[in-house]
Amino acid sequence: MKILISNDDGYQAPGIVALYEALKDVAEVEVVAPEHNNSAKSNALTLHTPLYVQRASNGFRYVNGTPADCVHIALTGLLDYRPDLVVSGINNGANMGDDTIYSGTVGAAMEGYLFGIPSIAFSQVQRDWLHLDAAAARVRELVLQMTTQNLIGQTSWLLNVNLPNLPIDQLGHVKLCRLGRRHAAEPVITQQSPRGETMYWIGAAGAAKDDAEGTDFHATAQGHIAVTPLKVDLTDHDHLGYWAQTVAGLSKAMSVAR
Repeated sequence: MKILISNDDGYQAPGIVALYEALKDVAEVEVVAPEHNNSAKSNALTLHTPLYVQRASNGFRYVNGTPADCVHIALTGLLDYRPDLVVSGINNGANMGDDTIYSGTVGAAMEGYLFGIPSIAFSQVQRDWLHLDAAAARVRELVLQMTTQNLIGQTSWLLNVNLPNLPIDQLGHVKLCRLGRRHAAEPVITQQSPRGETMYWIGAAGAAKDDAEGTDFHATAQGHIAVTPLKVDLTDHDHLGYWAQTVAGLSKAMSVAR
């Protein structure tokens, strides 16, 4: 089995090092990750500036671009083979609920999924790397079990996995979850630059709004590992009927106006 690893915290982040160490004897593993922290870059691709690939002393390759850039470049020319699995993380902080829209960790995994490769995004809930060894051990177990059950290589899928920062003997079961929801982000933070200009910093993410049983927020709060299958189709299927009538009325009104 061949695994491509990436992340959004950068190639030197403890999370990606732990992920590599956990999987290096499970499969043939290649790391292609951003040179610097690229959190919240989502699926962004760099189209108007050149990208360069360098190799670090530990063998990891790093790119002066986004997480999606890294996976895209790897799959469209950098690697001379097609990986069986794309793994992103382990992220320094949760990617639950609305976070998944912004997440560079999820963006890297989604890029693999868009190329038809099974892909997983892994994140720790808290931002302190506490018990990273336990998270990496659980990741290894999960990948091994997926291999045993022939889930890798059969068809493409995208999973978002969040692990509580707990010792391995306190980590709960793997729970299938839906995404929760967050409240709106905290207010923007303003500061004055040395030149008297106003600087703006994006505020912190909001608190959980929907953390009911069955959500990723609820599962991780109970000490369990939250696994959420994701899809790329953003169509509002539940309201297609409503919009069919609305668009028909708009179309009729526009025809009369002509």
